Amino acid sequence: MKIGFIGLGIMGKPMALHLKNAGHTLYVPERKSLTEEIRAAATVLPDATAVAREAEAIILMVPDTPDVEAVLFGPGGVEAGLSPGKLVIDMSSISPTATREFARRINAKGCDYLDAPVSGGEVGAKQATLTIMVGGPRRAFERAKPLFEAMGKNITLVGEENGAGQTCKVANQIVVALTIEAVAEALTFAAKAGADPAKVRQALMGGLATSRILELHGERMITRSFAPGFRIRLHQKDLNLALSAARDLGVALPNTASTQQLFSAVVAAGGADLDHSGLVKALETLANHKVAPDPA
Repeated sequence: MKIGFIGLGIMGKPMALHLKNAGHTLYVPERKSLTEEIRAAATVLPDATAVAREAEAIILMVPDTPDVEAVLFGPGGVEAGLSPGKLVIDMSSISPTATREFARRINAKGCDYLDAPVSGGEVGAKQATLTIMVGGPRRAFERAKPLFEAMGKNITLVGEENGAGQTCKVANQIVVALTIEAVAEALTFAAKAGADPAKVRQALMGGLATSRILELHGERMITRSFAPGFRIRLHQKDLNLALSAARDLGVALPNTASTQQLFSAVVAAGGADLDHSGLVKALETLANHKVAPDPA
C-alpha cells in the first residue's frame, strides 16, 4: 500500500521503517527533524495535505489530542487531501470522546477511520512487537491488519465503534502506571530496609509478582536509566484522560489519582521528560532514601 506516516518520533520512526521494510511505499511530510534514514526510506512531501493526496492510508503517531486535531484539520492538514475510499489510522493515545468526533468528520469525507493506540514503548516499536488496540469498522480493520502486523504482535479489534481502541489504551495506562508505582514502592521499601534491591527484584521475578514492568522498569530504577522510552509528561496526559472520563462516568479511580500526584511531584522537580519509571524519584524523596545511587 501507499502509506502516509505523520509523527516520526521515538515510537513513530521505527514503526514507519517496519512498514517500509514490509514492502509498503512511504510518504512523510517535510520536517527539519527528519533523519537521513527516513529521507532515504520515504518520499518527502511539503505537508500532510500532500501526503494524504498520495497515500491510500494515512497513519498518525503524535503526542496528544490537540496534535491529532491540528494534523487532521489544521492548515496543511490531512482532511484537505482526502478523497473517498481512503483510510485514516490514528495510533496516538488521545481522548476517546475527541476520537469519535474526529472520526465523524473524516467519515463525512467518504473515508474510514480507525483509532489504534499502541502499548509496548520504544522497545516494542523497535522490535515490531507492539500491542495494538483498535476501534472502528471491521472492514477497515481487515484492510489495515497487514499494516498492523508489520508493527505489532497482539492486535485486537476492541469494538466496531470509534473510541473503543482509545478507551482500551486508557485502561492500559492505568494498569501500567499503577504497576510502575507498585514496583517503585517495593524497591524503595526494600532498599530502605537494607536489602539489595537488585536481588529483591531477581527474587520477585520468579514469583507471582513478576511482570514486564518489574523486569524492564525495575531494572531502570536500579541502574538509574531514566532516558525516556515513554516520558512522564505523556503518561500524565494519559492519566488525565482516565480521570476526566472517570468523572464523566461517575467512576472512582483513587489509585490512579494518587499515582498522578506522584508523577506531578517528579514533574515539579524537573523530571517531565524522564522515562515513566522515574516515578520512583517521588517515592525516594518521601522515604529520604534512594533505591540505588545515581551515577557520578
